[in-house]
Amino acid sequence: MAADERDAAAHQLFTLPNIITLARLCAVPATVWLMLNQRLDLAFLLFVAAGISDALDGWIARAWGLRSALGAMLDPVADKALLVSVYVVLAVIGVLPDWLAILVVFRDLLIVGGLLVLWQLGLKPPIKPLAISKLNTFAQISLAAASLLLVGFGFQAAEFKTALIWLVAATTIWSGAAYLAGGARTLAGKP
Repeated sequence: MAADERDAAAHQLFTLPNIITLARLCAVPATVWLMLNQRLDLAFLLFVAAGISDALDGWIARAWGLRSALGAMLDPVADKALLVSVYVVLAVIGVLPDWLAILVVFRDLLIVGGLLVLWQLGLKPPIKPLAISKLNTFAQISLAAASLLLVGFGFQAAEFKTALIWLVAATTIWSGAAYLAGGARTLAGKP
């Protein structure tokens, strides 16, 4: 694809990666409904399909030169909507501790709120994931998938699940603190 075609694709609304991302976003209410109706087996399969679609839309966007501003904004929104919804519902139905869902949601609200405050003050913080944030996301996805799999298919692995719960808690606190420190540095005018 030529450079001018790539530039045109970046401004298109309905690129294949964007359509895949929109489908993933539409999977959020379906996943929530399945969990609330005690179909964690199907919710697990939909969660895995959403994960595959996340990798697929990113690969297509890069390989085919179909990156877009909409896709860059929509992709993390779809990911967070799914993950936060799964954590909240798993806590509501008693599969995960409620304190963990509150911690996961609070960290995300803290990060988004901090960014909004900095932008409102005219500051432009760098927006790139930290290494601890990537570990946290991996741990959160692993725990959500494991919880859906274990309960949905009737498997037992209490020690494994407990270890994942504490890993998610630790990395959530650590990454939240790291973003908070970065925001404080931005406010202080330091890189």
